[in-house]
Amino acid sequence: MKTISTKPTALVLAAALAVPMSGSLSAQELEPVGQTETAEQADDLITVYGSLPADLSGLADGPDITGFISARRGREIQVTSDDGSSTTVVVADATEIRARGGFLGLDRANLTADALLNGLPVEVETVRWEDGLIASRIRFRNRDLETAAMIRGATEQQFAEQGAAIDENTVAIGETTALANALRGRMGDIDQYNIKGVTNVYFDTGKWDLSRQAQTDLCAAAEEAAAMDNALLLVVGYTDSTGNADANQVLSERRAGRVVNHLQQACRWAPYRMLSPTGMAASDPLADNSTAEGRAQNRRVSVNILVSKALDGL
Repeated sequence: MKTISTKPTALVLAAALAVPMSGSLSAQELEPVGQTETAEQADDLITVYGSLPADLSGLADGPDITGFISARRGREIQVTSDDGSSTTVVVADATEIRARGGFLGLDRANLTADALLNGLPVEVETVRWEDGLIASRIRFRNRDLETAAMIRGATEQQFAEQGAAIDENTVAIGETTALANALRGRMGDIDQYNIKGVTNVYFDTGKWDLSRQAQTDLCAAAEEAAAMDNALLLVVGYTDSTGNADANQVLSERRAGRVVNHLQQACRWAPYRMLSPTGMAASDPLADNSTAEGRAQNRRVSVNILVSKALDGL
């Protein structure tokens, strides 16, 4: 079996516009076991041999992880935290999976791994095993599980309905393929999209916390996009020119990650309708970095509302 090591997610613009990878902050399925992994994925993987332990009580405690499930493959789940870092843990037979906040606040115990859906906010307690982590306890809210199940059901229904419509269409094979790919947010070229709107939210120097105004503006952007057929969101983080390039890259990714989490969790934007976010550091400034006012405008995250040209107007 294999596990994935813990480290901050590194996102680049190419990944934002191509097939979402396992490091994506949006909820995507990891490639099934047996398929060829990309070089970028392979760099993150550590191969571990042996059977999972049946009893976790004797293992050393690992870190507690809070975030949302952003990818799954077999017994592995990837959890993305507010700071944009991703950790992959293994779900064993001995893992306790529990939902809370049900009828009269009672917990639901003895749930199976099938309840661990993409996009589900979770709290994970871990233990260390070989070079990886095993989840000893996974907890989440009943309400969040219901929301994640609704999103998955809506996704499957949308793909089924669009697939039936494509089958009945008389367009050429090339156009049909482009349409199917666009439905899944996997178009690799930004030129294939029409930009329907852009919302910028701003940050203090060196910070990635969202202000109350930013939170309001993000939900307004999500509401605007929800009113459009086939709309997707692309989130891009930026910094001003203060600081070194490496620090600014990390900061821009954290800002983008915080915006993605707020859109999905507070604004209820479906993860499958979001392209992979990216951080662009100090590139593409909106204003002059030589002034305080200009730097304030450049410390931003842009939320772009996109509609595929293949679907625009359908």
